[in-house]
Parts: sequence; C-alpha cells; structure tokens
Amino acid sequence: MGVPAFFRWLSRKYPSIIVHCLEEKGKECNGVRIPVDTTKPNPNEVEFDNLYLDMNGIIHPCTHPEDKPAPKNEDEMMVAIFEYIDRLFNIVRPRRVLYMAIDGVAPRAKMNQQRSRRFRASKEGVELTDEKNRMREEIIQRGGYLPPEEIKERFDSNCITPGTEFMDNLAQCLRYYVADRLSNDPGWKNVVVFLSDASVPGEGEHKIMDFIRRQRAQPNHDPNTHHCLCGADADLIMLGLATHEPNFTIIREEFKPNKPRPCSLCGQMGHEIKDCQGVAREKQGQHDEFADTMPAAEQEFIFIRLCVLREYLARELTMASLPFPFDFERSIDDWVFMCFFVGNDFLPHLPSLEIREGAIDRLVNIYKDVVHKTGGYLTQNGYVNLERVEMIMQAVGVAEDNIFKKRKEDDENFKRRNKEKRKRMKAQQQGPAFMTTGQFAPQALGRRDRPEPVQNARYQACDMRMQSAEQHNK
Repeated sequence: MGVPAFFRWLSRKYPSIIVHCLEEKGKECNGVRIPVDTTKPNPNEVEFDNLYLDMNGIIHPCTHPEDKPAPKNEDEMMVAIFEYIDRLFNIVRPRRVLYMAIDGVAPRAKMNQQRSRRFRASKEGVELTDEKNRMREEIIQRGGYLPPEEIKERFDSNCITPGTEFMDNLAQCLRYYVADRLSNDPGWKNVVVFLSDASVPGEGEHKIMDFIRRQRAQPNHDPNTHHCLCGADADLIMLGLATHEPNFTIIREEFKPNKPRPCSLCGQMGHEIKDCQGVAREKQGQHDEFADTMPAAEQEFIFIRLCVLREYLARELTMASLPFPFDFERSIDDWVFMCFFVGNDFLPHLPSLEIREGAIDRLVNIYKDVVHKTGGYLTQNGYVNLERVEMIMQAVGVAEDNIFKKRKEDDENFKRRNKEKRKRMKAQQQGPAFMTTGQFAPQALGRRDRPEPVQNARYQACDMRMQSAEQHNK
C-alpha cells in the first residue's frame, strides 16, 4: 500500500532524485558459475552501511509473479526469495548491518483493511478459476486446441500472514539462508544480520523505522551512516524523511507500465482469456518455438536519493523574514504532516485535495502564506499544534469552492468532447450525412452516358432538404 500517485508526482517534479542502479552479473567458466565478489567497491560509487529489507515487498512478487510463470511449489518460492535477496545484496553491498523485517501482527486498522482485501482476492481467485474451466470446456467442445494444463500446487496468497505454516517455514528457511551466506560468502563476513520474523508484532516498515530510531539514540551512533531501504511503498519516502538522517536512500523496482501478458489458457500473446479462440499457433519456421514468447527482461532497480530530495525541499521551504528562527528539520516534519492530507494507507484524502491536481504544491503555498500568522511550526517532537493546523484548513476551505467549480467544468468539458467524438465516429461510419437517389444521385464513371430518367425533380429536392434538416437536429 502507499500514497496513490505520490511517487509519480515526486519523480516528475524532482527528477534528479532518481538514479538507475548498476548491477554486476555473475560469470560462467567451463560450466561453473562464478558469483559476484561483493567485497569489492560498489559499482554505483556509493558505499552503503546498512541495508533494510521490507520482506513482504519481496515475498509477494516471488510467490505469485505477474510477468513470468508462478513457482510450482514452496521450495521454488524459497529459492526465488533467496535469489532476490542476493540481487539486492549485490547491488547495495552493505558493510555493517542487514535488517530483514517480515510483517507481524498488524494494528487493528490495518487488520480491517487486510481482511477486506484478502476476502476479495480469495473470491476473485475462485471466480477466475471457474471462468478458466468454463472457457476451456467451451473451446474444447468447439474443437479448438489448447495446450495441456499444468498440474501444480494451488498457492493461496492469503497464507502470507502471521501465524500460518507458510510463514513459519519461511522464517526457518531464511535462518538457514543467513547461516549459509555468513559461512560461505566473504561479502557477508563483517555484516551483522537481524531477522525480525512474523512472530514480532508490527508492520515491517515500522519495525525498520523503530530500529533506526533506536540506533540514532545510541551514544556511539555515527551520524554519517548511509542507510538503504528496500520497498515499493510511496510512504517509505515520508518515513525516510522523518528519520532526519542526512544519508538515506530507497531502492525499488523500476515501474514499467502496460506490459503485455500472455493468455492464461493458450499461452499466446495478443488477446485476453475472454477472447481466446483456442487456435494453435501457426509454425512459421523450423526453430520458431519461442517466437511468440516475450523476452524475459530482468527487472531493473532504481535508487531514490532522499539527500537530494532534502536539498530540493530546503530551497522550496526556506522562508524569509519569519517571526521565529527557521529550522529546516522542523519544516520537513511539517511537509510530511501536510502530505497526510492527500491520503495514506488508512487516511482518505480530503475531497478537494488530489495529488494529480497539484494538491501538495497548493498546500506548500498555503503553508508559506499562513506560517507568518501561526507564529511557529505545525508539529513538534511528534505532537501537532491543532490551532495552527486550523489556520491551514481555513485557507484550504477558502480555495475549495474554486477547486470544485474547476473540477465540474473539466468534467463537463470532458463529457462534451467525448459526445462530439462519438458523433464524429458515427458519421464517419455511416458515410455522408445523406445519400440522394434519382437524378441527383452520384453516378459511376462507366454510366455517365446512360443517366436515369428524371421522375420528379421538385420532389427530389424537397426530400434532400428534409434529410439535411433531420441530420442537423440529431
């Protein structure tokens, strides 16, 4: 979960915060795979100290991936998770700490949300299976061709929750994996590994943040520690800013929209399951067995550099002639607090504030105008000054009428354009507005010497005018 459209808005407004990751690949020599030496300097030219893994963002794509066949059993799932962690370790190469956090028992609000989501996912999974079976029977009865269905264990993603047998097996496999890497991989030699499994309550990202805060409170804490957090949720950006660490980076998979997916019945590209006709693919050459398959492009990773984002926010939030001393760290807390108004995991956004409509920029402008009247910051050490927040809300309320009016006008313009587009497309399909007959009808080139006899020119002209009036009224 996260804040919808927040990362897209952030990457467009502050493009320099995103950097593509460089990844070294293992080599093969005489059939023997040579792993990457992670003791060497990081190819990204940044040395990271601590790596934190929000494991649920790794478990879900490894157990039921969207862009490749699903693992056949739990053993393949565990191997896929190990390979994913190896890739991340190879890219980041932490030198001090590796912290792996699996979601434990969630807060009550999260439980309600998870329960509704999981019931819906289970219901949709059963409906999809029934639909596939029905379509398969119909296609076979029509004489269509479908490849034999693979028999594999049905994996219910709802078992990725605390207290299940799957999560207990996962924790044991991860302990074995960590012990193996510490014993055999020189890159893990000096790394302290923490594993917080599902038996520890709290969400993974919050357990990671609690660990970082505890480390900051230690007397021997190094303020130059470079943290790297792996996760795809947009609210991790806000959590990273809220730690006030100067060197904080988030690593996540690069999002590539509109990926084509093969039909789950016949395995061919270009159509969905509801449009499947059960036609075997035509062989167009001697070695075209893989001609219709998509190239298995490995998912790439990107870095989100929060240190650069802090510089952007410093330029944007710095205000002159304030009645109180300017504190950048407290203005960061206020910015994170105001972002809650555009929505979060459990908080619905205010009706007048949409990220796609520039709501965060509007809030920042209101904040910079009102802060001279408030006499201080909105937050302090995690506590909110409600009187100052009330001034912000009053300023938002003044602008709400204009926002709703503009939204209504945009909606009406959109509907009008769609109506005109449908009318144009219908007119193009029907040909000319009206087609005359008789003496005024268009004649083929070969029939100009044999025109039809004139019946009643006045009646024909009247009929043409009537058809034109009807088309105009439509």
